[in-house]
Amino acid sequence: MTHRRAYPSDLSDARWALIEPRLTAWRQKRTDAGVGGRTAEHDLREIFNAILYVNRTGIAWRYLPHDLPPWQTVYWYFKTWTDDGIFTDLNYDLNGLVRNKSGRNTVPTASIMDSQSVKTSTNVPTATQGIDAGKRIVGRKRGIITDTLGLLLAVIVTAASVSDNTIGIDLLDRATRTYPTLTKAWVDAGFRTKVVEHGASLGVDVEVVTKDPQVRGFSVIKRRWVVERTIGWLMQHRRLARDYETLPATSATMIRIAMIDNLIKRAADESTPTWRDT
Repeated sequence: MTHRRAYPSDLSDARWALIEPRLTAWRQKRTDAGVGGRTAEHDLREIFNAILYVNRTGIAWRYLPHDLPPWQTVYWYFKTWTDDGIFTDLNYDLNGLVRNKSGRNTVPTASIMDSQSVKTSTNVPTATQGIDAGKRIVGRKRGIITDTLGLLLAVIVTAASVSDNTIGIDLLDRATRTYPTLTKAWVDAGFRTKVVEHGASLGVDVEVVTKDPQVRGFSVIKRRWVVERTIGWLMQHRRLARDYETLPATSATMIRIAMIDNLIKRAADESTPTWRDT
């Protein structure tokens, strides 16, 4: 790896050790199969550092600093790893590692679901956008389902006009395919009726958790605060402050990368720098 001044988003040795085997195996598999043509010249760690830099700072790919690999190369790896499911696999592996580290079983049995509507940038196709009338937002909607530790189990990105029920059904399908052990889900009132019925057909008890009407102002809502905290973790990555991605699937990948960044820090007992840090 080329010696340069480190960026705050760079992987530490401990964090790189957690994901290096998966990426090295991917490259070796392609080499053995004769895929990719010429010999790779860029260090995988630097490629991942560049992807984290984009995810954390929110810059466009073309604005990557010159001491990182060329943006065209970094974007190619980003797109190829997305298509090959590398980010999904890393998210799954790291979830199990962090759960074990926290004294939990590798696979979860309970989950929490929520959605978030966000504005889009000017380059996002109109056909993939919509209006969330309730929140008065023109853009896209992110649906996520987490375990009770707040670790991402599944994610979907749609137009903001898509109902929570439609998103919730899709999330339950995705989550139960990956984690067939799921038997419980807590949701807000937006996911009532259809999601509850669909959960029952999958063997998942979906419970609607609402705010106590007797409590005025802000209050922590049982169970649901976990997924809302996860959304807060994700929003520390400026690429997610607004949806900049042309494709909804690319937007979902950016969410997975932000979660991977969170997971490897937790697994390595390292903290995430924020504006509060000196």
